[in-house]
Amino acid sequence: MIKGMTRRALLVGASTLAGQAAIAGVPASILPPPPRGRASADLVRRAAVDTAEDLIAKAGLDGVVTFALVDTATGQLVEGRQPGRMMPPASTLKSVTTLYGLDRLGTDHRFLTQVLHTGQRDGGRITGDLILAGGGDPTLDTDRLADLAIRVRDAGVTEVRGRFLVWAGALPRGPMIDSDQPDHVAYNPSFGGLNLNFNRVHFEWKRDGDGYDITMQARALRYRPATEVARMALVDRAAPVFEYRASAGGDGDRWTVAQGALGQDGARWLPVRYPALYCADVFRTLMRSNGIVLGRPELMAEAPEGAVLLARDESDVLGGVLKDMMKYSTNLTAEAVGLTASLANGVPAASLVASGARMAGWAETRFGTRRLRFRDHSGLGYGSEIGAGDLARILAGDRRVRAFMSDVSIPEPGRSDGAAMKGASVVAKTGTLNFVSALAGFVTTLSGRELAFAILTADVARRDAIPPEARERPPGARTWSGRSRRLQKALLARWASAV
Repeated sequence: MIKGMTRRALLVGASTLAGQAAIAGVPASILPPPPRGRASADLVRRAAVDTAEDLIAKAGLDGVVTFALVDTATGQLVEGRQPGRMMPPASTLKSVTTLYGLDRLGTDHRFLTQVLHTGQRDGGRITGDLILAGGGDPTLDTDRLADLAIRVRDAGVTEVRGRFLVWAGALPRGPMIDSDQPDHVAYNPSFGGLNLNFNRVHFEWKRDGDGYDITMQARALRYRPATEVARMALVDRAAPVFEYRASAGGDGDRWTVAQGALGQDGARWLPVRYPALYCADVFRTLMRSNGIVLGRPELMAEAPEGAVLLARDESDVLGGVLKDMMKYSTNLTAEAVGLTASLANGVPAASLVASGARMAGWAETRFGTRRLRFRDHSGLGYGSEIGAGDLARILAGDRRVRAFMSDVSIPEPGRSDGAAMKGASVVAKTGTLNFVSALAGFVTTLSGRELAFAILTADVARRDAIPPEARERPPGARTWSGRSRRLQKALLARWASAV
């Protein structure tokens, strides 16, 4: 709850934002006058600060600019520009996902990955099946999976007579987060109940005479086993650089790369579309290195019941997982946390879109927001929309998210050397898609006032005109984003100085 905020104040804040949204196209620049007795230097500083409209005009940014500035103590709108207009949040949506996870799961929640067995044990021999059961952990990597295999060995297992089964149904599964992204971008991986290395595979190439040596590895810091689930082949073609298809059996990724595009030695991550089989393939290799031979993995249709626990792996507590998610903006983590939070009431969401809608409903109930449209939990999908006013109100309504945000430097107004402003501070979450740039967080002003803000900018028409094959680095997107970021910092400097 907002500190010192009554239900009446919350309702007044809601009506204020709704009123601003109703005035279509009219900016609300309503910075209050300084209180009586404030030093005249404060008045001079305010007079020297450009208006928000001045800053927007100077930015020369095509598209739409919206923002909202909310007092965290009262929930009142301090300044806004079309705060009710629906805009893509990009990765600032992860701020909402963070609160959703904390609210539904608690900061001490941990994701579990387990190894179970059926049947009897005869010394080190298991007569039944071995089961690798995922719990939706988005942070599981090859090093931790190797440690899990060692724990199975240390439990005395030497042989498995039965099948190697895999359970990945703890969460809804999908081959990618957003179907509008290029096939080869690693930030758009699959998701499900069993994930590994953020569902990415490491593709590396090294010059070898007129050709290349290539590897596809489940690489981590200590271990880098090869995988058969994701395979790469070199082809002689001009374009596209990468091409993807599923294997004929529907159990693996088959990539080709234009050999002429590789150049010198290099590497990149590629997304994995069959994460459960990828994880199982790597676990099988790691078990073999510990002297335990497993059969080919088979996916289970139903959750294992009555199986005996052999070993398990635990993730960091949710608070730590969310801290890293916000810092590195990992999309898979956001989806796994959101999907798990949607299961907290015992009713599974049928899909990622359904889970996003459930989070929107939670926000509407928790914060009194309206008309939210979430199609995922990371903000990667083009279909998610929120108003700047609602996003700022959510942040003001639960300040716990502040601890998960990163510091942002703001420039001293009137200086051309880029020197950071002293006496004011900003923590925020960024969000960037093609021709979409967003920033949401908290600013503590020179006067010591804490304000929640959301700045959402987008040129949606230009974004939608980009063909899928050009969406990794479309022409003009970098320049556009740079202008938006400069505008965001200019607005923050204005608020820090004048409020």
